[in-house]
Parts: sequence; structure tokens; C-alpha cells
Amino acid sequence: MTCSAPLTVLKLGGELLDPEGGGLPTLAAAIAALARTGPLLIVHGGGREIDVECARRGLAKRAVDGLRLTDEAILDAVVAVLAGTVNTRLVAALVAQGIGAVGLTGADAGCVPAVKAPPHRAVDGRLVDLGLVGHPVGTTTPRLIGDLLDRGYVPVIACLGGGADGQIYNVNADTLASHLARACGAARLLVAGSVGGVLDRDGDVIASLDLEALETMVADGTNHKVWIMRRSDLEVAGEFGRGGRQVGQMLRPHGMSIDSKGNLYVGEASTGRRVQRFTPQAGASR
Repeated sequence: MTCSAPLTVLKLGGELLDPEGGGLPTLAAAIAALARTGPLLIVHGGGREIDVECARRGLAKRAVDGLRLTDEAILDAVVAVLAGTVNTRLVAALVAQGIGAVGLTGADAGCVPAVKAPPHRAVDGRLVDLGLVGHPVGTTTPRLIGDLLDRGYVPVIACLGGGADGQIYNVNADTLASHLARACGAARLLVAGSVGGVLDRDGDVIASLDLEALETMVADGTNHKVWIMRRSDLEVAGEFGRGGRQVGQMLRPHGMSIDSKGNLYVGEASTGRRVQRFTPQAGASR
């Protein structure tokens, strides 16, 4: 990839693309405005419509910690929805906004080589085989994606990956977006979904995080949260996080660090191994 402007990777939750809400034209207009500011790569899911398609086919949904258990029958439905309905609808909406969107899956031209994901350690301690769920591999910009970005196109990638043996894998959209952001050297990764932000134990959104007074934080992998300790007496001043794979939720938080600007990075030891960044807000109440 040779484009000089900083790249943005945008991950769209499938709930934003549901046609029943009627919000796709507005979403497409907002994405088009973002695309006009610089190179843009989009990764999307489609969980709700996959659920509907599976139900139509008489397939029961099975999931662990938000990760869909995927057998051959489920995979057929996943591919039909992601690579067919959702991807094509989103691309058409973006083209209508004057954006050169190109629909892809991770299997196209080997954009997202993937391997079978290892067994997942669930919140309740079980070790679960996820089936045909893949984990993306590779550390460099996929050639087709780089070529499209260099020519001013917007790749729109459905969260599927391809194995070396031709096996298609269902890949978690958050995992895929973060993987491509790293591989392509993106300047920023934006995650858009229906979750309002960092959630507390009751599922309510925490309005702001003020790291100036917190100083000491402890990752609690057992309870899937971060404890906030007062520096003066090491008493618990608060907490955030709960088990899950949505933005602000976490599974087995482990390593943490704070950069020179006060941004807090929380890494996970669970399947997917995300790193989330939490940005402090100046003047927030303590």
C-alpha cells in the first residue's frame, strides 16, 4: 500500500445494517463523509440477520460469550447473509452516496488468511470448541486491499476468512477489524455499534473515565473487569467492564498500560486477544 494519507478502519456492527430500522441511507451518508477525508477500510458483521436466516432454516443458535458456535449448516447461513445480503446492500448504499465501495470477503484473493480458532475458555471456565470459527493470520497489508486503497476505492469486507485448504471460516468482526488495522498500519480503528460505551456492572454507560486521580488499576480476569484503586489508600474507588465481546466489555482482562497522554490500554487473554483503548476526559467528576 502506497497511499500517503492515514488509513481509517471502520468496524460496523450488524445491528446498524438491519433494513428494518430504515437507517441505512443515513449511515451510508455518514460513512461517505468519512471516506472523503482519507483512505477508508470497512469491516462489517451481520449477527441479527444471521439469527433470522438460521431460524428460517430451522437451525438453533448456539453461542458462548457472544461467540457463535459454527458447524457446516450454520456456516452456510453465515456465508449467505454476510457475503450476499448484508455486504451487497451496504455496498449499494455507499455507491448511491458517490463512494467507490467494493464488496469483498476475507476469502477473496486471500485477503484474510485464517486458521481454525483454538478452543475458547468460557467465562464459566469451560473449554469450548467453536467449530468453523477462524482466527485471522498474517502481518502485512493484503495485496488486493492495498491495491484498492491506492486507487481510491473503499473495500467493504464481510467477516469471513479462508484457510489454506480452502475452508471458509466465520471470523469475529471485532477480531477481524483489529487484525486488519494492525496489518495495514491504520492510524485509527473506529468501532460503531449499538452499545453506548463502557458499561458498568448493571449494564449502564459510564459517562467518562478520569485517569488523573485513579493511578492504580487492577485487571480482574476472573470477574472480567478492571478495579480502580485510589492512590492514597489503595481502596477501591470504582470499576468498569463486564464479561462480553461488545465495546467496553472484556473477557479475561490481563495486561494494562497507560501512555504519555493518559490513554489506558487493556489487553485480553481470551480468544480474540483484543486490546481496547480508553481515553480520559479532562475535568470529569471523580
